[in-house]
Amino acid sequence: MTATQSPRNHRPLGSLSVSPLSLGGNVFGWTADEAASFAVLDAYVAGGGNFVDTADAYSAWVPGNKGGESETVLGNWLASRGNRSDVVIATKVGAHPDLKGLSAATIKSAVDGSLTRLRTDYIDLYYTHYDDESVEVGEFLTALDDLVRAGKVREIAASNISAKRLEESLAFSAREGLARYVALQPHYNLVSRDTYEGELADVAARHDLAAVPYFALASGFLTGKYRPGTTVDSARSGGALKYVDTDRGRRVLQALDTVATAHEAEPATIALAWLAAQPTVAAPIASARTVEQLPALLAVADLTLTEAELALLNEASA
Repeated sequence: MTATQSPRNHRPLGSLSVSPLSLGGNVFGWTADEAASFAVLDAYVAGGGNFVDTADAYSAWVPGNKGGESETVLGNWLASRGNRSDVVIATKVGAHPDLKGLSAATIKSAVDGSLTRLRTDYIDLYYTHYDDESVEVGEFLTALDDLVRAGKVREIAASNISAKRLEESLAFSAREGLARYVALQPHYNLVSRDTYEGELADVAARHDLAAVPYFALASGFLTGKYRPGTTVDSARSGGALKYVDTDRGRRVLQALDTVATAHEAEPATIALAWLAAQPTVAAPIASARTVEQLPALLAVADLTLTEAELALLNEASA
């Protein structure tokens, strides 16, 4: 099966067809070494997944790393498995420590570095990682269009961008006949709804953009592992713990527990299913350090929440 064919539960993303769960590659070369990463990637594909998300900046925040580690691991896996055409690879430009921003020169240099590390001659989905308001939208969109015309990139997308700049970018592409954003990667989950809902989601809906939310599980909080009085050994625990003692956090966990019990499912699956049910959302992103963490994530493909369950979660997370 190629990345443009559409199995039963895959969703369209521009000319691409993606599985209902995007596997986050931020842990590759960080909390998962190459062997562990290969095992997770193998299990993800075996479970029906085809959409892997990474960035040239992953994982520059780790002492001793310089950025590009995740792409390198992923590229080695693709080369060793010989399955490049079966997997939709998304990566990002603009946040690598040595290549920050969205100038045309930065984009041109960064894409070649990503292609080298990924050991491929094309990127399926190329995101602007963070908007760079010091650069006119016309400059970076023209540079991205050049990459599409050269066959280095198939589709383009945006992450961490304001509604105003997103609208401006889409208008420029339409006016100039250039490649246009087909997807948006927002920060969005049950305990962070205002980071997407409202003006930004309205722009996505109006222009038929597919949303691919990051922090879909709120740094692990929505797995249900983090409760008052518990200790979790995770490099991301700080991000999750900030929700534990909030009223919204407690309400959301209680609602997740109720719905999870009804479905005999994990809270993580329910949290992802809620996201998948939201307007514009094509595939939430979630990462796994181990193969054992994957089944709860992949289960989102086969779980549909009732209107009453969605209403319960909506109320708890309001």
